[in-house]
Amino acid sequence: MRVLVVGGSGLLGREVCRRGVEAGFPVIGTFHSGEIGVPGVDARRLDVTDRAAVRALVAQVRPDAVVGTPYRYEDWAVTADGAAHVALAAAEVGARLVHLSSDALHAGRPVPYLDDEPPTPVHAYGAAKAAAETAVRAIDSGAAVVRTSLILGEGSKQIQLCRDALAGRATLFSDELRCPIDVTDLADAVLELVESSYAGLLNVAGADAVSRVELGLLVAERYGLDPAGLKTTTSAATGVVRPLDVRLDSSRAAGLLRTRLRGVREILAR
Repeated sequence: MRVLVVGGSGLLGREVCRRGVEAGFPVIGTFHSGEIGVPGVDARRLDVTDRAAVRALVAQVRPDAVVGTPYRYEDWAVTADGAAHVALAAAEVGARLVHLSSDALHAGRPVPYLDDEPPTPVHAYGAAKAAAETAVRAIDSGAAVVRTSLILGEGSKQIQLCRDALAGRATLFSDELRCPIDVTDLADAVLELVESSYAGLLNVAGADAVSRVELGLLVAERYGLDPAGLKTTTSAATGVVRPLDVRLDSSRAAGLLRTRLRGVREILAR
């Protein structure tokens, strides 16, 4: 199976490329800036906001499957329009599509979110991810749309944020609950979906729900850092509008996939 990974230079995209090569797939990975750096990957530069360029590349490489991972936090054109361009191009060549979405499209509530619940975004990034989902599902009803949470792994922005907060350079929220997932677990789940016929929404997140502060303390323990300097706050104290309790119920994925979705406490155990 020939797999095209759009956004192959990102944390998840690079891991999907690496695991795909290890599984014996011919892998083409796209990048906009930076490098993919995975041996065996056919790296191609691509701007996902350029619809004609996306269509031309996909028509040229003729993949059997496309994994769409690109996003830029404050860029609608990349996150929303780019996802639509990738979905359209994949549909034009009849490629299987696995699109990566986010728990950030939910507003937050005391009860975990099930797979098929509609988006309720409260900020621009969540709205962009919701729009991306809408476009993908309208273009390709057979696509798998993966909603995930904070991604951990070597070079993870989430781990670095915790390190910065422990050093007093950043602040973590004590009232924001998420379900972090290891990048390798997520990449393996994505590649399972590439080879499956699953269609629709699927929560794929870690087994443990923790606050940002709890995550920071786990990072401190894992790397032997002093937790005394950890800077914390609450949403009420900052006045920032952001999703708070956005736990994902991933029981459907746990029953569907061979990949075990480990909890953050196991992932960061020393």
